[in-house]
Amino acid sequence: MEGFREGGSTTRSPVLDGTNYAYWKARMTTFLKSMDTKTWKDVRAGWTTPTVTNNDVTTVNPKDHWTPEEHELALANDKVMNVIFNDVDLNVFKLNNTCNVAKTDWYTLQTAYEETLKV
Repeated sequence: MEGFREGGSTTRSPVLDGTNYAYWKARMTTFLKSMDTKTWKDVRAGWTTPTVTNNDVTTVNPKDHWTPEEHELALANDKVMNVIFNDVDLNVFKLNNTCNVAKTDWYTLQTAYEETLKV
């Protein structure tokens, strides 16, 4: 088994290069959980842009009208996206560079690499 070059770190997450998904997933899960309580919840539950309904018409709620909780959830999503985007190599990044929801991004990687591991 080839050794991994990065050492253990409590402040730096591992880099996914396409060959180390199981290792990356285990470490990334713990890394995200350690950031704060909302980041891992965001991966599991997902985030959606807040909406507002007026006269049976639902539209995106302007950001300046979001509640403090909606801002916190959006920030948790942004934190996860930042970590994932910065901790995948360029080839992996091409799989998910258009994602803007952490849950979608996480499951895109999971689908791509867990299916590969089963083959």
